[in-house]
Amino acid sequence: MRTVLVASSKGGAGKSTLATNLAAYFALDGKRTVLVDADRQKSSTHWCEKRAASQTAVLPIDGTRRNWEKAVPSDIERMVIDGAAGAMGDDLEAYLARADAVIVPVNPSMIDLEATVPFLNSLALNPRVKKGKLPVGLVGNRLKPWTSASQQAVSQLKSWPYPVVGELRDTQAYVLMVALGKSVFDYHSEQIRGHQEDWAPILKWLRKTV
Repeated sequence: MRTVLVASSKGGAGKSTLATNLAAYFALDGKRTVLVDADRQKSSTHWCEKRAASQTAVLPIDGTRRNWEKAVPSDIERMVIDGAAGAMGDDLEAYLARADAVIVPVNPSMIDLEATVPFLNSLALNPRVKKGKLPVGLVGNRLKPWTSASQQAVSQLKSWPYPVVGELRDTQAYVLMVALGKSVFDYHSEQIRGHQEDWAPILKWLRKTV
């Protein structure tokens, strides 16, 4: 079983959006997938519930419970973990121990950028991250590429010691799809294909690690 942890200490960074879309991608790819929801808001769990009748359903696991690992079926091939909001590296220790890769979404605002620095510093203290055995990738999220704010944010992210593995544009499509238990990978319209192309670098990076 290969595992991706989506984590950020900043609320509203887009953790659940990334986690649900990744889980849907794996499920649509034919992988038996669970989504471990460690966030008490339970956005990812609600998404799984709305998708439950689909042939590509994703099993939700309550990651806030003690011994949550015991609820993961033995035949699962992919696990996506939606990390707890506001958590730092120490708080995520149990999830980091299971992860094969960590994705950190960052919004293009000074507040988000500044809040992400101490979070990444806390991740750097993890022995596997420190030794380069647990890859960490940054995803610029809710970007408006035509604005100087987004351009400057991406430029700053690229100066940090972790790779920028994806840049996702700001769109209401994600909000609508989460409400329906869907993802960008469930649709095939020309407009949605543009969003799928945004994900291509993220998926390529994950294929090297997960």
